[in-house]
Amino acid sequence: MERTLGMLVVMTGVLIAAVDGTVVVLALPAIQEDLGISLSSVTWVVIGYLLVVTVLATQLGRLGDLFGRVRMYRAGFAVFVAGSVLCALAWDGGSIIGFRVVQGLGAALIAANSGAIIAELYPPAERGRAYGFNALGYSVGSVVGVLLGGVIVTSVSWRWIFWVNLPIGAAALVLALRVLHDRGERTRRRLDPAGMVTLGLGLSGVSWAMTSLAAEPLRWTHLALLGGGLLLLGVFVLVELRHPEPTVDLSLFRVPAVAPSLLASLLQGLGSFAVLFLVIMYLQGPRGLSPIDASLLLLPGYLLGAAAGPYAGRLADRFGPVLPATGGLALSVVALVVFSRMTTTSSLWLPAIGNVVLMIGGSFFYPANSSAVMKACPPERLGIASGVLRTFASVGMVLSFTTAILVAAQAVPRGTAFAIFVGTAGLDGPLATAFTDGLSTAFAALTVVMAAAAVLSAIRGRRTEPSISGLNS
Repeated sequence: MERTLGMLVVMTGVLIAAVDGTVVVLALPAIQEDLGISLSSVTWVVIGYLLVVTVLATQLGRLGDLFGRVRMYRAGFAVFVAGSVLCALAWDGGSIIGFRVVQGLGAALIAANSGAIIAELYPPAERGRAYGFNALGYSVGSVVGVLLGGVIVTSVSWRWIFWVNLPIGAAALVLALRVLHDRGERTRRRLDPAGMVTLGLGLSGVSWAMTSLAAEPLRWTHLALLGGGLLLLGVFVLVELRHPEPTVDLSLFRVPAVAPSLLASLLQGLGSFAVLFLVIMYLQGPRGLSPIDASLLLLPGYLLGAAAGPYAGRLADRFGPVLPATGGLALSVVALVVFSRMTTTSSLWLPAIGNVVLMIGGSFFYPANSSAVMKACPPERLGIASGVLRTFASVGMVLSFTTAILVAAQAVPRGTAFAIFVGTAGLDGPLATAFTDGLSTAFAALTVVMAAAAVLSAIRGRRTEPSISGLNS
């Protein structure tokens, strides 16, 4: 019973993070209008949150190794709930972005330690099923987010998308205090401030340049931001190679099963995270659907994806991670091909079917890929491995999001594309056709990325037991 309750707490953390991820996207137009912030600034309500999770994931997983994973997980709930309350009380653009950073800190604490907690609760032979339930929490959260997003933004106020986190998070925190207890041994770890700074500034520079290019003509400042960001990311790699305990532990790449798993996670995030935004642009732009109607059209995919999660986890336990993870990515490739066939006159069944296939594919990939990484790493490195896995997925998400905005700007005038992205403008006539063609090109590019992820997943080593010698050599 204690293990079941512990799993429920972990699933709740994933659920509220998933709710927040989908519902905020649907609320961007209302936030922009109510707070009077610019179109280029409102996207940082999402990007700022993702950047914090990306930069801090491994460091906070390291704090879990040092001070206790459960303790850091509980702290994550507390910070996330506090950040949600502050977001609900935001008064301008700077405050909402800043408070989303606080919320992102809580989400990073939860994400960086949840995988390690599951690994402590369940033996290796049962972890695939456990990660499947974790994927179920994400899928259910996405469903709730899709449903709440349209209803709350249309009928109440965008501020309530943050208030709803208060009772759920508070209840989960109380339950975590009662049922979750640290089991693993404490390990002293050094932090990597230089790695955090170079990674954070590098991704920020690249993201800022790409989002600015979507709203403005090319300027030397954009090139400077992009070049500076890429340079800092190069410095980040050099820092990591020299630091004894880096933010991204590159020694994990010496484990045959881990290297392709991490790269597959990055490419899967890059290929899939932008899909929701691109489809919403299509439905609310060329097809003229309301936020509620667009949400309901995508709902079946989230429901079926949620149902597939536990089953996919059991497959990973029975047959190993390679088959279900690669099969999930192959399904995602099919979904992206379906999305690329959407036109201004095509049936609305296309995005609905595409989302069903994409969500089921993701439900097969996530638990199997997580299980592969956790089984391959020794117990004392579970916190670091969980954080690194989250970092790679988050980097893919950040780049996917900014790429989606930039691609949209190539199909129609920059200002119009940006307005469509956040839902403040619609499309018709030749402009709608040009924009839809641009989206098809974007989906084709994402298909290539997802296919590369599938190849990496298929060729990963089948050996998933810990390889301590591989890590220390």
